[in-house]
Amino acid sequence: MRRFHVVSFAVLAAAAPLVAQQPAVVDNSRVPTLQFESVPDPLKLPPGMNFGEILSVAVNSKGTVVVLNHPGTATSGPLFGNATTQLMEFDAGGKYVGDIGKGVYGLGYAHSVRFDRYDNLWVVDKGTNSTMKLSPGPAWRVLLNLGRRPEGYDSWRFERPTQAEARAGEGTFNGATDVAWDSDDNIYVSDGYVNSRIAKFDKHGNWIRSWGQFGRGGDHANENPGSINNPHNIAIDAQNNVYIADRGNRRIQVFDRDGTFKKFIFQNVPYDKKHHPTLAPVPTNAPDESAPWALCITRGTPQYMFTIDSEPGRLYKMTLPEGKIVGMLGISGHELGQFNWPHGLACPNENTVYVADMNNWRVQKIVLKGGATTASR
Repeated sequence: MRRFHVVSFAVLAAAAPLVAQQPAVVDNSRVPTLQFESVPDPLKLPPGMNFGEILSVAVNSKGTVVVLNHPGTATSGPLFGNATTQLMEFDAGGKYVGDIGKGVYGLGYAHSVRFDRYDNLWVVDKGTNSTMKLSPGPAWRVLLNLGRRPEGYDSWRFERPTQAEARAGEGTFNGATDVAWDSDDNIYVSDGYVNSRIAKFDKHGNWIRSWGQFGRGGDHANENPGSINNPHNIAIDAQNNVYIADRGNRRIQVFDRDGTFKKFIFQNVPYDKKHHPTLAPVPTNAPDESAPWALCITRGTPQYMFTIDSEPGRLYKMTLPEGKIVGMLGISGHELGQFNWPHGLACPNENTVYVADMNNWRVQKIVLKGGATTASR
């Protein structure tokens, strides 16, 4: 039997060391398997159109769905290779409406799309190092840009440092991944593949601060808080707790909105290491703590957080702010209800989750059904 650990720390003062507290232990030996349906063909493309790699999906208050698609056929580049980003709009019934953002300078190799509480659409582009705010549809006009796209291929190549050499600057990004907002509409960008930090701006886009730096979690995943190995997704709850999917360190880090570390959350339900995933085998000595790839937090009260990993390919439902896993579903694979490198989540309510099922080239709409089946793990 295994237990789910939420490890808490406190910062006594800015210059004081982190002080370990007694960890809160939640029994995780019998996590329910959630009953669900994966709705067939939830987004309906016109004849002759196909999705490519789906990196992200967002749903606004009216049910409009925006899909971040990498079709592989775009010619507006190059970045490292050809640019490949397409923002696709679908109505609440899943009907294709059209593309968004054609010709926008900051679109090159986007990583995430999110709607804020005002239905503005935000796009985080790791290829152009831009984070863009677009007005609600049908206009979809650019209202704000954070960061700056490098001037050309050569400047991008020579300016891009290794993670060990990264020098994060105010107001600029290097491989940004996602965006979220607190109750005062301050903007938080997870920055990202190189800088491995969180950048905070006010609602007008003015720089406030950043925190975090590239680092490993140590021999145990609950070591070295604030050291981040690719903050791949970010989400903020109604109490302004900031949740970071620290993918490379196989953990979720939780901070307050000033960057003070609060605790770790782990996806550590045991799983069968003999299951062969979609792209590469899992070492037999792999830890149960799986890498969180994506996060989303539901609207309303109470709030729940959904998280997902690439292997074993499970979607988890957690309470907030405790981070207790109350149910899970799925496994890596190619069928409906299975996932192949799931890269983004949108959860308009606690029973509906849209999954950007990246390497299966599709969006899955997961609808939770009735009760759950409790099984020993």
